[in-house]
Amino acid sequence: MSTLSPGSTIGILGGGQLGRMLAISAAQLGYRCHIFAPEEDSVAAEVAAEFTCASFDSINEVSNFATQCEVITYEFENIPVAPLKRIADKILLRPGTRVLEVAQSRLEEKRFVGEYGGKTAKFADVPVEIALGEALMAVGLPAILKTNRMGYDGKGQVRVTHDNDLAGIWRRAGGDQLIAESVVEFDAEFSVILVRGADGEIRYWESTRNVHEDGILARSSLPAGPLIESQQAEARRLSAQIADALGYVGVFTCEFFATASGPVFNEMAPRVHNSGHWTIEGSVTSQFENHIRAICGLPLGDTGLTSERMEMDNIIGDKGAGAAKMLTAGDAHLHLYGKGEARDGRKMGHLTRLYR
Repeated sequence: MSTLSPGSTIGILGGGQLGRMLAISAAQLGYRCHIFAPEEDSVAAEVAAEFTCASFDSINEVSNFATQCEVITYEFENIPVAPLKRIADKILLRPGTRVLEVAQSRLEEKRFVGEYGGKTAKFADVPVEIALGEALMAVGLPAILKTNRMGYDGKGQVRVTHDNDLAGIWRRAGGDQLIAESVVEFDAEFSVILVRGADGEIRYWESTRNVHEDGILARSSLPAGPLIESQQAEARRLSAQIADALGYVGVFTCEFFATASGPVFNEMAPRVHNSGHWTIEGSVTSQFENHIRAICGLPLGDTGLTSERMEMDNIIGDKGAGAAKMLTAGDAHLHLYGKGEARDGRKMGHLTRLYR
């Protein structure tokens, strides 16, 4: 396995906070980063050596970007696959395009996970409005109606408790290419975050208990509790099977519901993940550094804990006002992402507290 030498350029598709934290870790290891994003106001570009502002759909721009990098990765999964396939045989793309094809479709994702024995919510394809009634009957009520593509942080989801206004439900859910899912009764939410090297080696971080508010992660904490701890091994086995099947290289995340009958797979994220931000201070090697190590062919770092108890809180919207006061409590570590406007639901930063 070849190793990327220091001074090489890592291309990062996406200009948000995940790209920013990846670029900071890359600089620590001696690499330059080149950010590619459609938004001119990129918090990742602020800490990178180069920046290309262009559409992800532009094959010419993506191809030119590729000529300036030694390896390319991405910070989020909703990137058009077609331009990446055009460059995949010319440059290292880690992870590759297959995981994007799976993760970008909730329907494909659940079918794929089912092939490896993963348990998911009951689901049904709703390609057109006329199929909605039958789909809701198949999964049962209450149900969650989701856009099949492009949803994140609770966006593109409608809870359905009755089926007496199918046309209205269809419109509220977006009216195009939907998936119906049964509501899972769960006791807790957790994620498995792993890193897989190009040689197939896999290492895991401890699974945190994740609490969401309005569909957005609010807090991740350790210890996660007996229920999650008892289901972690099974969830890890499934996550590793998926990563191996995809030939994945880098940090990979699978989200789960902890239920009375075992872990239920919710969704995958082929990237570093919000529920792993605590690893910057709470782990020997963070998810960001290990992602850079993996895609550059370096040895993977130790994922062990630096503290047995920790909490990571997202700073969302205007909660970032007066953030400096947050540093007075415990062993606190504040990360602000350099974003300007504090809109509702916008992730402005996070705070990690370690308790030793």
